[in-house]
Amino acid sequence: METAIQAAEDTLGDQAAIRRVLVVDDSRLQRRILISLLERWGFLVDQAASGGEALKVCAVSPPDLVLSDWMMPEMSGPEFCREFRNLPRDSYGYFILLTSKSEKDDIAAGLDAGADDFLTKPVSGAELRARIAAGDRILRMERELTEKKRLVETTLSELRRVYKSLDDDLVEAKNLQQSLVRDRYRDFGLAEVSLALRSSGHVGGDLVGMFPIAQGRVGLFGIDVSGHGISSALMTARLAGYLSTSAPDQNVAFRRTQQGAYVPRSPAETVAVLNRLILDDMETEHYFTALLADACLQTGRVTVAQAGHPCPLVQRADGSVEFVGDGGLPVGLIQEAVYQEFEVILNPGDRFMIYSDGIVECADPQARFLGEAGLARMMRRLRHVRGPECLDSVTAALSDHAGSTAFGDDVSAVLMELKPGAESG
Repeated sequence: METAIQAAEDTLGDQAAIRRVLVVDDSRLQRRILISLLERWGFLVDQAASGGEALKVCAVSPPDLVLSDWMMPEMSGPEFCREFRNLPRDSYGYFILLTSKSEKDDIAAGLDAGADDFLTKPVSGAELRARIAAGDRILRMERELTEKKRLVETTLSELRRVYKSLDDDLVEAKNLQQSLVRDRYRDFGLAEVSLALRSSGHVGGDLVGMFPIAQGRVGLFGIDVSGHGISSALMTARLAGYLSTSAPDQNVAFRRTQQGAYVPRSPAETVAVLNRLILDDMETEHYFTALLADACLQTGRVTVAQAGHPCPLVQRADGSVEFVGDGGLPVGLIQEAVYQEFEVILNPGDRFMIYSDGIVECADPQARFLGEAGLARMMRRLRHVRGPECLDSVTAALSDHAGSTAFGDDVSAVLMELKPGAESG
């Protein structure tokens, strides 16, 4: 017997979950026997002669373990157990019923009342200690799970706080990125230019813009940085600084002469300068596609450098659509890359569109891309819709095509429209 008790005691230690025990029995002798054993084993012991008295004790000093007789006046052990389970507690309390009952129905009734274990009277010290050790293991696991749950909830709360902070920052970043495109529409007299920029996430890697080159000449550009998210957005911000729309001294599309004047570079030369800047001055794995155009509004002549960007769209006054260009090499991949130019002649009523691959690669629910053919059909339907309203209609049509207002890639476009009365030659 002593060996069995010692083995059970070895399972309990400083980390024991059961410290305080409540003994409930209407027999003073039985309480004395149990209390003597429990105190010898180092437990703090409270006692009660009835279920009602025991509930009052529990309200003041919640026990880790209850040893309750089954047969008691006024309130039986199972009835007391039900009331015990309804008490508010921070942790689980283990409940052992002491009984001479052994019928299966009686045991089922005790379990239904909330009891965790049973001991047959008269109580064996070795068996009692073993049952307490088993209960202690269960309580330790329960408290470990409770602590882990608390840690998970604390971590989740912190993650929610961090996520909200990041989300707030990203919303602000999106506003700042949208502010890089200051003018969404400008009337240059002979032509109108409209811009559209919509990120697929909070921030994106697309950039569009326009800047005056000289009297009657305007520069247009579309850029699509590889990848998505914050790093791509940071690169677009850097590129926006290289192609400033506010002053020629902040725009690499201009060079300064020895006399201090600023003269425009050709589109191909400008793209080559950007290529050197990216490879020499930026520590990044990103590259980007670009299309840069120099449009003479008096003649309708548009000089274009294409660097991996989708082929620009030309829509004639009669509504017909054509795509021009042959692709070219993206920017930021090869040192000393050479970029070519081509020209397009626009007549009054014609329009010229630069767009990102987020438009032609917009997929429908069956994963079919819109493609150049789909964009051409779209623009033919919108032949009489002009300016920002036309670009808004393109975005709405893309949503219809995708079956969603959320796109898988950034969507951006530049639309230059020669006015029907403009003269070219």
